[in-house]
Amino acid sequence: MENNPGTGTEKDLRKLKREKLAKLIAMGVEPYKYRFSVTCSIGEVKKRYADVTHEKTKEKVTVAGRIMGIRIHGKAGFADVLGQDDKIQAYFRMNDLGEQKFQIFKMLEVGDIIGLTGPVFRTKMGEVTIWVEEFDLLTKCLLPFPEKYHGLQNLELRYRQRYLDLIVNPEVRKTFIMRSRIISYIRSWLDKRGYIEVETPILQPIYGGALARPFKTHHNYLDMDLYLRIAPELYLKRISVGGLEKIYEIGKNFRNEDIDAQHNPEYTSLELYESYSDYYGMMNLTENLVCDLIKELIGDYRLPYGDKVLDFTPPWRRITMADAIAEYGKVEVRRKTKEEIYDIAVSLGVPDVTSEMSKGELIGEIFDFVAQKHLINPTFILNHPADISPLARRLKEDPDFSERFELFINGWEIANAFTELTDPDQQLQNFNCQAEMRARGNEEAHPIDMDFITALECGLPPTGGLGIGIDRLVMVLTNSPSIKDVIFFPQMRQTQQVMPGECKKEER
Repeated sequence: MENNPGTGTEKDLRKLKREKLAKLIAMGVEPYKYRFSVTCSIGEVKKRYADVTHEKTKEKVTVAGRIMGIRIHGKAGFADVLGQDDKIQAYFRMNDLGEQKFQIFKMLEVGDIIGLTGPVFRTKMGEVTIWVEEFDLLTKCLLPFPEKYHGLQNLELRYRQRYLDLIVNPEVRKTFIMRSRIISYIRSWLDKRGYIEVETPILQPIYGGALARPFKTHHNYLDMDLYLRIAPELYLKRISVGGLEKIYEIGKNFRNEDIDAQHNPEYTSLELYESYSDYYGMMNLTENLVCDLIKELIGDYRLPYGDKVLDFTPPWRRITMADAIAEYGKVEVRRKTKEEIYDIAVSLGVPDVTSEMSKGELIGEIFDFVAQKHLINPTFILNHPADISPLARRLKEDPDFSERFELFINGWEIANAFTELTDPDQQLQNFNCQAEMRARGNEEAHPIDMDFITALECGLPPTGGLGIGIDRLVMVLTNSPSIKDVIFFPQMRQTQQVMPGECKKEER
């Protein structure tokens, strides 16, 4: 049974819950307590008393959680109580509680939040259990829960009502706990290596740092348009100009783009900059960070993902974009004219290419079409076309390409890094080229930011910069098929919801 109060059965259940609430209040029960003091978490109880015998412990514990199952047998009963970190069985007996309190227990239901106190023992079935001597109803649940053996299966409902998803699907809780541990580990890893965490504006007068469409808003007091940032890059590099040599930011970016299994318009990134480094330094840092993360949190470089096994054993493969195209597409794009590259793209059947595209745009489309899907194990793709890398330094030996890499895992872009362009005149020239792309209809081309040019004129040291998509990294490390599975509240199409839980079917 899925939670859809629009059906008659669900409406009846909600009505019965309201009636039970009224009876509890009539019995003098306060159904929404202000606070409750616990002595330990349920998970801590399970660990502390892992070797408990059938004899009750002398010491008592006080825990709180949500009832996920309840079984009454005459003058005794059991409840399964779920906390943040684990679930435990609780044993209720009328002889201990008294008749009135036991009657209150018999009115409790799945979903109710309770606090309880008592010693710990092991049942004849071998289950660690709290022998309840006192309990309180802390919060009365008024929403019928899904049938316990099938959980909440409807993807649309799971994403819209994440609170219910977290309660009834334990694997979802584990995914988000792992997400938190991943971000915490990244911060600790960088802090130990002398990086300073900083914050940059989310509302920006000129968006930049990536090729993407922004969200636009208006500030009434200043009477000016502002944009939600698509990347923190240009502000972070301003801080590098100011003399902070190793900095990072973990935060939200916003891009007005399509929504699919790998894209959400609001997402989390790690972006960092290190003075006197370059894109090779960023490659080494990325590989070391992710490998250390996997070793610490997972313990094995071989990770299952779907029907594949991803191998993170270092060193990871490094190959240029042109060589990847040659390997997987059997064509050569170096030292070709734009017209020749366009003809190659057409002959390969690359979709949506036009003769108006730049040489670099065409090469990028060819790579995406012929090579990207083959990059399953971690692979660094080096030396992207310069005209689609306006913030990166050009290769000395071939100025058509740049000192830039992207990290691909499972065919997805996970990280993007440059040897940062520090020449203000070259940067302004690149911005002007991007402006020409915008004039040709490329809505994702980079706008001109003259204050950033001024910052570069002040002097940016040789710098390596790196961005990692946290959500996609979490997807890979938790075997999650959609970005919606690793974001608590992904963006969804609006639906008319008359009652909680009622919604239309939508694809993942």
